[in-house]
Amino acid sequence: MELEPGTDLEMRSAQKPGARKVSDILRCEAVVVDFDGFKALQGMNLTLRQGELRFLIGPNGAGKTTLLDVICGKVKPASGRVLFRGEIDLTRKREHRIAELGIGRKFQAPSIFPSLTVREHLEIAMRQNRSVFATLTARMSSEDEDRMAAQLKMIGLEAKAGRLAGSLSHGEKQWLEIGMMLMQEPDVLLLDEPAAGMTDRETEKTGILLREIARRQSVIVVEHDMEFVRNFASTVTVMHEGRLLAEGSVDEVQNDERVMEVYLGRRRNADADRSTA
Repeated sequence: MELEPGTDLEMRSAQKPGARKVSDILRCEAVVVDFDGFKALQGMNLTLRQGELRFLIGPNGAGKTTLLDVICGKVKPASGRVLFRGEIDLTRKREHRIAELGIGRKFQAPSIFPSLTVREHLEIAMRQNRSVFATLTARMSSEDEDRMAAQLKMIGLEAKAGRLAGSLSHGEKQWLEIGMMLMQEPDVLLLDEPAAGMTDRETEKTGILLREIARRQSVIVVEHDMEFVRNFASTVTVMHEGRLLAEGSVDEVQNDERVMEVYLGRRRNADADRSTA
């Protein structure tokens, strides 16, 4: 039986018990993005394994956020493919359909409702197919209550479940939005600078949270904070001018001559210039 692209049957076929296990949950193959003649991505390749926490780094303008935009469907590539679970081509699908298939995207700035409580945010996320009013007035099952309690504990907001989201710190708002994504049970999370603007303590807690998430889901993190990357990354992908420049462990990437020249070396040169000014 041939599956119609974009149907629920397509998604179930890719995930059904007994189906061929795919160790690579996401593959970007020769992705090109052209913005009126400017190629933001120039044949970018990326492979993400199941249960992997991958950090994506590179100079400003390297194409990191554009790559996330392509994966989640916000930007359509001029050529190339993004394959999910080995067989579903995401480049042919609309943004909402990609989210339904299991790709969650969080942008850098937290997007929350200041007048709703932490718990209400998670309820809305858990029952995303219902109206806000129906969500907040419906009784939760014991299973839903267990999920809620587990999620509040995971993001460290158990004691603030009844607090209005507008009263949370910047870091807590970020954790709340990550928790909302997790309530929808995505297979892949795309996070754009999740630790930006956080205190040192919040940054540490965010790194621990990302490692915990990666025990169940696959995660791609765009990040500029190299100390954060060194502390929590296992695999790092370095981009430059829309291409894959280098990939490997933090030590391997830091010792790569191309990376030192293009990315890390550029910072050292700037420091040297300031010291002699």
